Amino acid sequence: MLYSELIAGLKRGTAGRIEATIPDGWMQGRTTYGGLTAALCLESANELVSDMPVRAAQVAFIGPVGGDVVISPSILRRGKSSAFVNVDLVSEDGVMARCIFTYGAKRPSRLDQPSRGCPEIAAPDECPSFFGERRPTFANHFNIRLAAGAPPLSGAEHGDMTLWLRHKDQGALWTPSTLLSLADAPPPAAMSMMTEPAPISSMTWMAEFLTDEITTTEGWFMAHHESQATRHGYSSQSMRLWNRSGDPVMIGRQTVAVFG
Repeated sequence: MLYSELIAGLKRGTAGRIEATIPDGWMQGRTTYGGLTAALCLESANELVSDMPVRAAQVAFIGPVGGDVVISPSILRRGKSSAFVNVDLVSEDGVMARCIFTYGAKRPSRLDQPSRGCPEIAAPDECPSFFGERRPTFANHFNIRLAAGAPPLSGAEHGDMTLWLRHKDQGALWTPSTLLSLADAPPPAAMSMMTEPAPISSMTWMAEFLTDEITTTEGWFMAHHESQATRHGYSSQSMRLWNRSGDPVMIGRQTVAVFG
């Protein structure tokens, strides 16, 4: 099922409640792909706050998500120019994901500091495909190309990857939810340092949106993922995302459990 079809088919109830059935094609091992989990939760939160853009997302992946789920938002606080929304994604085993989304209206400011510029890399068509024949099921929904750094299981000294990302679904509208559904597609950068397969699991994800208007050319976004500290079975990584023109659209951090 395409991403746009999944979003269009959500059962939307009152007070932002959403019921959904996760298709097998969006699974990552025994759980739903994390980017889709976050996107569905944001879709729910947006039902309660429609007059301000989302500025930040904090996601806790508590347990495996799959099958039939219910997503329920609640406003923690709302002021004149900001709002905080909690969202719980629940399956038959209880709360499997919990998110807090921060919304904020534009305000006049004398400060205008741009984000870090994007790296100089080759165009998407000049870069090799990131995945080989073995790939997670959900990854079939994306076109990912390696522009710089080392691929997974290459024994690299440092986990650092620069990638081009694109939804294969040309009907996907460029909203913050869609961006979340794409930005988490690459595997953790720490996998570049591995030499053999081992389980990994995202525990938390923090993302901050740097623009109110998400645009790009031909659906391509550039991502830089770097493992900044990996020890004791955990990896802390930074994430940055630009559009095809080099305009910054998102920054983030992720905590990953590494079982190997």
